[in-house]
Amino acid sequence: MSKSELPAVVLLSGGLDSATVLAIARERNHRLFALSFRYGQRHAAELSAAARVARQMDVTEHRTIEIDLRQFGGSALTSELDVPKHASVEELTDEIPITYVPARNTIFLSYALAWSEVLGAADIFIGVNALDYSGYPDCRPEYIAAFETMANLATKAAVEGQRLTIHTPLISLSKSQIIQRGAALGVDYAATISCYDADANGAACGHCDSCLLRQRGFAEAGVPDPTRYR
Repeated sequence: MSKSELPAVVLLSGGLDSATVLAIARERNHRLFALSFRYGQRHAAELSAAARVARQMDVTEHRTIEIDLRQFGGSALTSELDVPKHASVEELTDEIPITYVPARNTIFLSYALAWSEVLGAADIFIGVNALDYSGYPDCRPEYIAAFETMANLATKAAVEGQRLTIHTPLISLSKSQIIQRGAALGVDYAATISCYDADANGAACGHCDSCLLRQRGFAEAGVPDPTRYR
């Protein structure tokens, strides 16, 4: 199989980071298999965005998996807890915010691992970031390294010699660097949504952690912000 035919599973939320990662995987000449989740999150706008991005990137297959993390709650994204809002990005703290969804990346990566093994794919891409992020513990390099180690102990493919690699090309980039990278690859950021509390039409609130980091990223990158704010 030539390099241009090598399949890769890419976790695609519909946000800025995951769209950029999908473009990076495409630049590396992978066949793209995009994986999204309807997990009980506050709004479906991000899934519509994921579908738009997948079409624009000409993915081979895009699947949306149904799971229900609202059964457990524990997050403002999967319960009736209010999403924190701030006047500016300077108000953000180092504390892990209530928008953290318990075990979310572990669950998502487990599904990606299962699909990759079925596809014969040795590569999974995820848009975690350890700089301009909200302090989530499952976005750290040591977490990704631990999951990759586990995956290579747990799968038939790895035992038989095909080791899995989890690619995190954004993990050490600032939000502005991510935007500059994606813009160079032709990512249409107008198709994405990052807001934790978007309205029914997909308009962003402009004041949650994710909106504020996105706004600052575009400003620092010198790229016009195409986000629709309400």
